[in-house]
Amino acid sequence: MKKTVINILKQFVCIVLCLIVVVPFYMVLVNSFKTKNEAARMNLSLPKEWLFSNYLVVIKEGNLLQGFANSFLYAFVSAAAGVIICAMAAFVINRRKTKRNRRIYYFILCGFFFPVNFVTLLRIYNFIGIANTRLGMIIAFISGMIPFCIFTISNFVSSIPVEIDEAAVIDGASPLILFFRIIMPLMMPVLITTFLLQFMGVWSDFMTPLYLSANSKMWPMNLAVYNFFGKMNSYWQYVFADIILTCLPVIILYFIGQKYIISGLTSGSVKM
Repeated sequence: MKKTVINILKQFVCIVLCLIVVVPFYMVLVNSFKTKNEAARMNLSLPKEWLFSNYLVVIKEGNLLQGFANSFLYAFVSAAAGVIICAMAAFVINRRKTKRNRRIYYFILCGFFFPVNFVTLLRIYNFIGIANTRLGMIIAFISGMIPFCIFTISNFVSSIPVEIDEAAVIDGASPLILFFRIIMPLMMPVLITTFLLQFMGVWSDFMTPLYLSANSKMWPMNLAVYNFFGKMNSYWQYVFADIILTCLPVIILYFIGQKYIISGLTSGSVKM
């Protein structure tokens, strides 16, 4: 009887938590198809007339195509480059367990606890000449994901037997061949996991582009939404449609890679 009551309470808590997440998204979704007056009420009722043209207006007036291209460029390039660089670093740190490497490992993990100082970062960017450029934006995103990627990938590398490295070296494999042809395929679950998580993180990042991009042509989708809201703050149906279009790629990517995220986070749990 006691276990039954506990299970019911657990189910109730889970349902409440799901509703907290689902209901606001549902409200935004249904209101994105309404007229101006209906959307201003912000209720949960279905629209009397489904206006799919709201999305066409948003795509045309909100400059979302360019924002989508910028967001995809930042997210894909920074996540792919960051994951590969961190995988190489994590492999070396984990395999060569020297005192210096352990200090480097813990120094990198300090990045979890310190926020980014955008004032200093902007001064450095101005000094080296990459301020207000897409390259500077990508470098900032890559540097921000290093602590998480190093920590996650290092734990997974610990689960790969060292004997595989030794056998490859005996067969004459160079360090690059050893990593890219032998070790990297074994790391695919955690690499895909970190790539998907970092892609979604960069896609949703608002503060970094806000500080580092003064040119509207460099704005990702979330900044385009922010700018669009400033111009259309009385047209809530367009604002809601803009939000849906911004969230949709991340939602689709999550459902596609959900199994990889779960398997990647649950495997290779041995700590360094």
